[in-house]
Amino acid sequence: MNSRHPLSEDIIALLSGTLLVALGVFLLKQAGLLTGGTAGIALLLSHFSGTGFGVWFFLINLPFYALAWLRMGPAFTGKTFVSVSLVSLFSEQLPHFLSVASVSPPFAALMGGLLIGVGMLILFRHQASLGGIGILALYLQGRFGISAGKLQMAVDSVIVLVSFTVVPPWPLLLSVLGAVLLNQVLAFNHKPGRYSAPA
Repeated sequence: MNSRHPLSEDIIALLSGTLLVALGVFLLKQAGLLTGGTAGIALLLSHFSGTGFGVWFFLINLPFYALAWLRMGPAFTGKTFVSVSLVSLFSEQLPHFLSVASVSPPFAALMGGLLIGVGMLILFRHQASLGGIGILALYLQGRFGISAGKLQMAVDSVIVLVSFTVVPPWPLLLSVLGAVLLNQVLAFNHKPGRYSAPA
């Protein structure tokens, strides 16, 4: 069953969801961990360049808006563009408001994965995503009933494992743990037929 929300609720949801995602990414980055999807790619690129996560995350997602527009409609595309832009903005600004001297990598993996998962769940339930694989996952769930969480978990696991060439085994294992937790939040709470994306 689709659920329509008034504009005020959508605004609050997009702000809340993207801030949670940005905070989760912040914890992962502080601990030197990764995640899946376009966020994982952006984290990798930020490690090897002088450009921040927010800039990479925004740029990587640009090609996916065409699929969103054609398959999901202008409203979904607009909300997704706003969500990606807010995560990019919050990620760049958070270090000015929050300073963490040290963070336990296992804690960062668990809390980072949980925060990102809950943030994405909020966005999904308001017909938005964080672009990239999320767009494809929501389209397939809305059209064919394939679980968005399970599909994203499979793709994210592959992305994190590919990072094995540049990330030591222990941080990589923790990154996989965080990605699994993230996607379990989605798989358990965002099932086909419940707040499903437009077909």
